[in-house]
Amino acid sequence: MAIHVEGIVAIVIFYVLILFVGIWAAWKNKSSGVGVDQGERIMVGGRDIGLFVGGFTMTATWVGGGYINGTAEYVYLPDYGLAWAQAPFGYALSLVVGGLFFAKPMRSRGYVTMLDPFQQLYGKRMGGLLFIPALMGEIFWSAAILSALGATLSVIVDININMSVVISALIAIFYTLVGGLYSVAYTDVVQLFCIFLGLWISVPFALSNPAVSDISITAKEVIYQSPWLGKIEPEDKWLWADNFCLLMLGGIPWQVYFQRVLSASSATYAQVLSFLAAFGCLVMAVPSVLIGAIGASTDWNQTSYGSLAPKDKDQSDMILPIVLQHLCPPYISFFGLGAVSAAVMSSADSSILSASSMFARNIYQLAFRQSASDREIVWVMRCTIFVFGALATAMALLTGSVYGLWYLSSDLVYVIIFPQLLSVLFVKGTNTYGSVAGYIFGLLLRIGGGEPYLKLPPFIYYPGWVTQERIHHVTGDVEHFIQQRFPFKTMSMLASFLANVAFSYLTKYLFESGTWSHKYDFLDAVVSKHSQEIMDKATLVSNQDNIILSEMAPVKQVLGASLAGTFINTEVLSDDGESSPEAFHNGN
Repeated sequence: MAIHVEGIVAIVIFYVLILFVGIWAAWKNKSSGVGVDQGERIMVGGRDIGLFVGGFTMTATWVGGGYINGTAEYVYLPDYGLAWAQAPFGYALSLVVGGLFFAKPMRSRGYVTMLDPFQQLYGKRMGGLLFIPALMGEIFWSAAILSALGATLSVIVDININMSVVISALIAIFYTLVGGLYSVAYTDVVQLFCIFLGLWISVPFALSNPAVSDISITAKEVIYQSPWLGKIEPEDKWLWADNFCLLMLGGIPWQVYFQRVLSASSATYAQVLSFLAAFGCLVMAVPSVLIGAIGASTDWNQTSYGSLAPKDKDQSDMILPIVLQHLCPPYISFFGLGAVSAAVMSSADSSILSASSMFARNIYQLAFRQSASDREIVWVMRCTIFVFGALATAMALLTGSVYGLWYLSSDLVYVIIFPQLLSVLFVKGTNTYGSVAGYIFGLLLRIGGGEPYLKLPPFIYYPGWVTQERIHHVTGDVEHFIQQRFPFKTMSMLASFLANVAFSYLTKYLFESGTWSHKYDFLDAVVSKHSQEIMDKATLVSNQDNIILSEMAPVKQVLGASLAGTFINTEVLSDDGESSPEAFHNGN
């Protein structure tokens, strides 16, 4: 394959555009951030992200390179089709559920990261444990994005893929370093425009290609492969439901989502942004669905691709760039592929920023250096942005099973962090003992089910398991694996939630009833909290006169004077109208 100059030019133009927007956003952030800590500006954009930019960046939480490529792939795959392309509706409903139930309590309490409520209620050690699956999810997602980028570029131009991935990662890391969430948010706007324009310009040309049959016919009839609408077999209905719940509920407890929620200017704004993003997810999926359908309706023997279809070359995951490359005119395909490549590159930035935000605040500051200055936190963030970005890049280049790692880590986010988030926000009385129990239950039940993509065999065989085989068309190898048709992921999540609640109330009863001695409360999760509640209701005794605490003159607490003060901005608890940073500063 020869080097395509036009393709390189298109990529360079889009890359320069995104880099320029990222640097401009960083400059805008710096010039407008008077009176706001620099660390908070980087993490949550100073909490003044507007409706327009906020709507785009919230949509880009999930709509990126992996989303558009994955949707097209599942529509194209003969054994799946549109019926199994769950990401558009799953993530759209995830944003709706997040907006209805989670955005308001998180934003109104003034948290800075998703892990804040966990550390506030369960302590810094439990916060550190919950940081592990959250970090794994963000890093492996970034690695998967960059890996997909390398595959996309290999379709466009015959250049060194490793070098292209490294350059792409360096660009994303650079503008994230200098601009934080502002740069991420504004490049998200460009990212979505690139995807929308690049794909919609390409779709009419691909549809009109002589090698493509009428997609309305191939949706229901077998022409070149099974219909692209797909179907759900009766024996697969629970597997389908399990995967859909994973997307809908497991898409909520991610720092990339809550970073957008917490950057909104008010709690109501955070909800509105979630609903707008849900609509955006559906709209942005339409061209990917059409491109997948086009791939399933194409006689590839009539194209420059070759006689074998992509599915027969184990290249189904690259169906979107293949359709753009071989079914569109050169100038159209290079524009579309350049736009998609730039969008994929831009998708990795938010996960890297999210991981560094959680580490700098919840691990470094709150667990080790509570007295750290704002400048120190900023430099820790910058260092970890570079480290996590380099780690994701290395995994994309060196690890062949990066998608399997991301699948497993996203499952752990669902079965471990989601039930913990439910408990910490909506269940009164849970404690660290219950949190640890829920963590262990969820981890064992999920890992016990195995992970075929990592060739991790199960040690728990759930009802309905079957042995399946996967044929690698290029090598001819046949791989056998265990498929769990029982909805064990959702069951693991529910078991984790129930274990948290049950063990929390059990330990509370055992300690408070005196069944267990207070000295065994080694996590300080029951006795110390109970003592604090008693102190809150106590009276002060002076010269034999009882002075009730509520009768004392009110004293305004200084924010940040205690560990609890670092989690909650007490000025934004009352209502939505006063939850913007402007109202808070004016009130002081």
